[in-house]
Amino acid sequence: MNKRANLAPRNDWTRPEIEALFDLPLNDLIYRSQSEHRQYFDPNEVQLSTLLSIKTGGCPEDCKYCPQSINYQTGVQAEKLMDVKLVAESARAARDSGATRYCMGAAWRELKDRDVPKVAAMIREVKNLGMESCVTLGMLSDQQAQQLKAAGLDYYNHNVDTSEEYYDEIITTRTYQERLDTLEQVRKAGISVCCGGIVGMGESRSDRVGMLQTLASLPEHPESVPINLLVRVAGTPMADLGDFDGIEFVRTIAVAKILMPASHIRLSAGRENMSDELQALCFLAGANSIFMGDQLLTTPNPQESKDRDLFARLGLRPESPSEVKTSAAG
Repeated sequence: MNKRANLAPRNDWTRPEIEALFDLPLNDLIYRSQSEHRQYFDPNEVQLSTLLSIKTGGCPEDCKYCPQSINYQTGVQAEKLMDVKLVAESARAARDSGATRYCMGAAWRELKDRDVPKVAAMIREVKNLGMESCVTLGMLSDQQAQQLKAAGLDYYNHNVDTSEEYYDEIITTRTYQERLDTLEQVRKAGISVCCGGIVGMGESRSDRVGMLQTLASLPEHPESVPINLLVRVAGTPMADLGDFDGIEFVRTIAVAKILMPASHIRLSAGRENMSDELQALCFLAGANSIFMGDQLLTTPNPQESKDRDLFARLGLRPESPSEVKTSAAG
């Protein structure tokens, strides 16, 4: 619940200001981010989402981190779009396990018109279960965005991944501006935005500053901001990158919360390789959303029982379903 509805977060952060936040002593940085967090959220609640790959592999893009690209030999096989009934069964199981948002991802460069009716049916099934719906399907047209909204879609995920300056080192098959254009289409349709990035891809701190500035400078901040830690998958160009510093990851979470205090900051991919202590620091820094379930799209995620044990030890609880939008599907 936003306790400061009359105080809109800033959209005019400068790079020097963001750099100064990163440079703060860690105790001061976390104190500030936790203080901001408490102005908008219950500090001991975490929003739970579940992610399902509804169309795996065969993606024509060349994102250097992604095992689903046809450009790399990772052992991920191309599959067809899932049956609506199977998606509904998976969503029901996720709801019964405590998830309040169900996210569906397809390995596409862009959504094709022929697939809209089936995806819309999946969205309606999720909404009929009383859950928030989210999809990530690549680029959209105006009409497609409107059709997804009409089906009841709550969130559309489309990450910027990194800074505009570093972007060409990661992806060459889609421009940074195309990503921003997709976010604009989503907003115009009245759909909430889920948009974040990935750290640990060989980028500099300046690139992390740039990525967060892009997000915090959008006309409206994304309602959800996933911060992913690179999962190094054999066969991708980033398989042999070194470990990313955990303290720098916590700093990234904390700065994201200060810049976008009314947004859910999701501790996203990479948790399987994080210690409980590192995750606890991330929650202290303002992370308040996770994916539950033992697999994300194609990479591992902590088992549900492990997450519940960690929550019990930290005194955290799932975000109340009463705070979830449950409007009927259109």
